Amino acid sequence: MKIILLKDEKKLGKKGDIINASDGYARNYIIPQGIGVEATAANINDLKLQKANEKKVADEKLKEAQELAEKLSAITVQAAIKTGAGGRAFGSISSKEIAEECKSQHGIAIDKKKIVLDDAIKAPGTYNVQVKIHPQVTASLSVKVSEA
Repeated sequence: MKIILLKDEKKLGKKGDIINASDGYARNYIIPQGIGVEATAANINDLKLQKANEKKVADEKLKEAQELAEKLSAITVQAAIKTGAGGRAFGSISSKEIAEECKSQHGIAIDKKKIVLDDAIKAPGTYNVQVKIHPQVTASLSVKVSEA
């Protein structure tokens, strides 16, 4: 019996795969557990429509990520760090602070987990910080750190 998987199943396959299973296994385990449905013409057509819709949504998300990357590349985020005598910094600028400053200054919300800092920012100056917006899109954000 041909079955369309509705979930990822370790021994059977991934969601959306069409597999061959014995009749008893399909009727007594796969279908009652909600792991899969019988591969009828209507269900196969639904699967094709669902995959097309998922591809369209993924393409839209990629396009939005590319637009956001262009915006981030064009802006500069200002941040301040407390310094003592001789320009020595107390602490450092974190990805959380960069995300907060970006939202307050430019109105662009960035998840702090997507900001990649190679080294800690511990001195005044201008730094280029990488932001992983999408698995295929990485933007470069300019951060200008000044003394407070």
